[in-house]
Amino acid sequence: MTEYVTFVAFAALLAVAPGPDSFLTLRATVAGGRRRGLVTAAGITTAGAIQGLLAATGLGAVLLHAEPVFLAIRWAGVAYLTWLGVTAIRDALRRDGSVWTVGASGATVSARRAFRQGFVCNITNPKVLAFNLAVLPQFVGDDPGVPVLLAYALTLVGIGAIVLVTLVQLGSLATDRLTRPAFRRGVDGVTGVVMLGFATALAVEA
Repeated sequence: MTEYVTFVAFAALLAVAPGPDSFLTLRATVAGGRRRGLVTAAGITTAGAIQGLLAATGLGAVLLHAEPVFLAIRWAGVAYLTWLGVTAIRDALRRDGSVWTVGASGATVSARRAFRQGFVCNITNPKVLAFNLAVLPQFVGDDPGVPVLLAYALTLVGIGAIVLVTLVQLGSLATDRLTRPAFRRGVDGVTGVVMLGFATALAVEA
């Protein structure tokens, strides 16, 4: 029980650390409102649950040791983060005549697309799977079994989901109070630069 409490505290600290998932969720919320932010977070959470399941069942270890597959996932992540970054920066610079707009990624984005953006952002991040495989054994001991590993992995996902939903609520509040185009452009611009930074870091590690 003590190990699990320690793990929960560790997972909470990890979840609040800024990463691609949190920046994508914040941008989705500011650009498209609470609903889009929640759907994006749902996509991220679904992908995280799948990665946790892979880690718990041992398939993740197989993927990590299959170098061509692992490299393909890594470079897919680099490409997708780069695309997100470029898109965000493009939207930050876009304007219609003399009036700045949020751009094509605003409230018109469908729920399916928002979910897909969140899902792909997480599922193409090999660090999520690698983290599960490297860290979980340190808390569960030797040969814990699939149910225990899955419980810990889903705990990590659950805490992450809570943080993302909280971020959506805060982002929605900010959207209600700061509806000026300049604010949204600023969020787009910062998100774009950060996403490109994550993509560069992931590429350098490859």
